[in-house]
Amino acid sequence: MTIRAFHSKILRRFSLGTAIGFRIRRGVLTEIPAILVFVARKVHRQWLNHIQCLPAALEGPGGVWCDVDVVEFSYYGAPAPTPKEQLYTELVDGLRGSDPCIGSGSQVASQETYGTLGAIVKSRTGNQQVGFLTNRHVAVDLDYPSQKMFHPLPPSLGPGVYLGAVERATSFITDDLWYGIFAGTNPETFVRADGAFIPFADDFNVSNVTTTVKGVGEIGDVNIIDLQSPINSLIGRQVVKVGRSSGLTTGTIMAYALEYNDEKGICFFTDFLVVGENQQTFDLEGDSGSLILLTGQNGEKPRPVGIIWGGTANRGRLKLKVGQPPENWTSGVDLGRLLDLLELDLITTSEGLQAAVHEQINASAAGIDSTVGESSPPEPVLLKNKTEENFEPLGINLQQVPVEGESQQAVLPSFIHTEFHIEEGVEAAPNVEEHQFIPSCPGKSPVHQNNKQEIPELKNLWALRNTSEEEMSVSLQLGKPEPKRRKQAD
Repeated sequence: MTIRAFHSKILRRFSLGTAIGFRIRRGVLTEIPAILVFVARKVHRQWLNHIQCLPAALEGPGGVWCDVDVVEFSYYGAPAPTPKEQLYTELVDGLRGSDPCIGSGSQVASQETYGTLGAIVKSRTGNQQVGFLTNRHVAVDLDYPSQKMFHPLPPSLGPGVYLGAVERATSFITDDLWYGIFAGTNPETFVRADGAFIPFADDFNVSNVTTTVKGVGEIGDVNIIDLQSPINSLIGRQVVKVGRSSGLTTGTIMAYALEYNDEKGICFFTDFLVVGENQQTFDLEGDSGSLILLTGQNGEKPRPVGIIWGGTANRGRLKLKVGQPPENWTSGVDLGRLLDLLELDLITTSEGLQAAVHEQINASAAGIDSTVGESSPPEPVLLKNKTEENFEPLGINLQQVPVEGESQQAVLPSFIHTEFHIEEGVEAAPNVEEHQFIPSCPGKSPVHQNNKQEIPELKNLWALRNTSEEEMSVSLQLGKPEPKRRKQAD
């Protein structure tokens, strides 16, 4: 990837895209690492200008070099829409709603579209919720305010059960964050990281979820792709997938980190380029979100390596063999990097699923206990002491002064202890001291009722409040009392 990144600007000028893989001869992968360069038409160099000819090898930093292999790519733009359901088998019918349980490969639907459930996962953060992973373009419809998912169909289209709502999702990420030091030198280059996490709803019965893949069986842990590992650890490996449209299919990983320009000139990466076996397509429309599994070696369980996000319908076809028609291909997202980006862990066993559900319950309970502990009201004795402290005598002198003309109402600052309660006593606000006007109505606050016997200076206040406002006025003075001056008539 380092050599390709070093020459990426020049390669973009003379090709439709590039990728990392093995040299292909007569449609068969060799063991020679190469930079795959995709062109619209592959012809003999006899008919090309010398500036149009690509070198047989490219040299990178430090004197390292790599072969260059030219692959014909038949780009035909946006194809005519085709029906999604083109295959009907017992396996596919079960994935579309005939099975009593759901898992990887099952149909999931948003309000107006449907795709495939990729994997059962749990969150690494928060309450460690259990849910599932699929493509963002399957789960998110910006024409609706809430992004809800159902199986097999939403209520507007047919029978189905509510699974949950999208909590986090991503579409694109810059290549430097995705590939690190192996990113290209082109500015504003993006990787298609098409994923969404949907936690199961509280009322959904998780016992209806299975971690096995129908038609495949139990699966192993995620195959983490190390970009410094030998290229044959990934390229040329056989893969399988189970999707709601095409069911179980097999294929081969032909390339990794496919770089291409879209119609608007923006540079994109897609992690996997998979070609189906025996001229058969690896996916059909509606299989988006399906889990890509590396076939087991030496009796090992198949290991998840990616999820499908698109393919032939997005770009075109690859012509790998002379005398053979172009072949369909499928694009996928690196699962290990996607899980890290969304902060998720894969669940691969029924025991792991049960443990994850218990962890979610415990995390939720711990969160509630923490909230209750932090919001518990203070001890009653503290409240009493606070009240008594606020209403100690302050040396307040009150005088009654008769006035002429219109009456005036005086105000007295008082300290009122207020407390806010949430339903069922879950939370109480801290003590708050407020300055509040004394109302003119005869009602009395509980604090004044409890303390009027203890504070002699306030007895006069209660007497004043039973006196006609037309005859009396109240003034508040601190320190030495002084008669209030009468109003002077104009």
